[in-house]
Amino acid sequence: MAKRQKTIQKFLEINGWSNAERIKLGGDASFRTYYRLKDKGRGAILMDAPPDLEQVDPFLKIARHLKSLGYSTPSIFAANRGLGLVLLEDFGENTFTSLLAAGENEKKLYLLATDFLIDLHSRPLNQTVPNNLEQYTLNKFIAEVSLLTDWFVPAFNNWGLSEESKLEYESKWRQLIGLDLGVPQNLVLRDYHVDNLMRLEDRVGIAACGLLDFQDAVVGPVTYDLISLIEDARRDVSIETAESVKKKYLSAFPNICPNQFRRSMAVLGAQRHAKVIGIFTRLCVRDKKMVYLQHIPRVWRLFENACNHPELSIMKTWIDENIPAKYRRIPEGLAASC
Repeated sequence: MAKRQKTIQKFLEINGWSNAERIKLGGDASFRTYYRLKDKGRGAILMDAPPDLEQVDPFLKIARHLKSLGYSTPSIFAANRGLGLVLLEDFGENTFTSLLAAGENEKKLYLLATDFLIDLHSRPLNQTVPNNLEQYTLNKFIAEVSLLTDWFVPAFNNWGLSEESKLEYESKWRQLIGLDLGVPQNLVLRDYHVDNLMRLEDRVGIAACGLLDFQDAVVGPVTYDLISLIEDARRDVSIETAESVKKKYLSAFPNICPNQFRRSMAVLGAQRHAKVIGIFTRLCVRDKKMVYLQHIPRVWRLFENACNHPELSIMKTWIDENIPAKYRRIPEGLAASC
């Protein structure tokens, strides 16, 4: 730890921030750490991403690309890829999460986030997608949903799944995700929710929507980020707001069939919820981050609701047969072990 702090201090000295006050910010689900720097009336954010655990290249690539399209990503003041250190523009403290907690209008914020997606998805792929960006493949989707069976199920004592059941689970997902979802492909940020969005008071229109977390961006179905936004693992979104978001998005793309739109939202929502349940369990078991456990019951409700769509009847049947309702909760004793 002391060696890392010396490395950070040297990086700050080289870039003119050696005397800055350093305030550690709340962490996230990654191995990155963030600090707010203050020095004689100026400010910045330091991203500390230990290179043996995290890579900063994807963040830098997508940040610069989105900014080139006119979107609000933090400006990059300095970066050392080998050290995993980046100096960023400080967007302040007005995350959508903090604004909502302070009583700001939910629908207004969510529609601002929707406006960004509409603008992004209105542009052609050759403009929105940087060169050599990874594609959301069927195998990648399957690897993500397997986090449920690989991490969540084993967290329960005296209960598990047979290899046959696991293979059947994967097979069902291959059928579902292998469907033609009937929606276009575009840039998918993947962690598009209120924790990672900011309202920038000094900017107008779509530029007022600040973007924080996008380093895992891929090419994939346009509805992925939309379902990530309105079926948030960390907070309940009102039905009225969710319907307003879907209505506004659909009205902007009249060529998208409403039925295919809803089907893709259900399939991708279920896929994401299965993944998140597994990730939140892994964060506790492997990384000793227990704060995410509290959200597992909500994500299970969202997962169950998505499986009520007629197209997901095969997944609903598998869940009912293999993960009874009594197990759709925080595993007993897990919090104590984190």
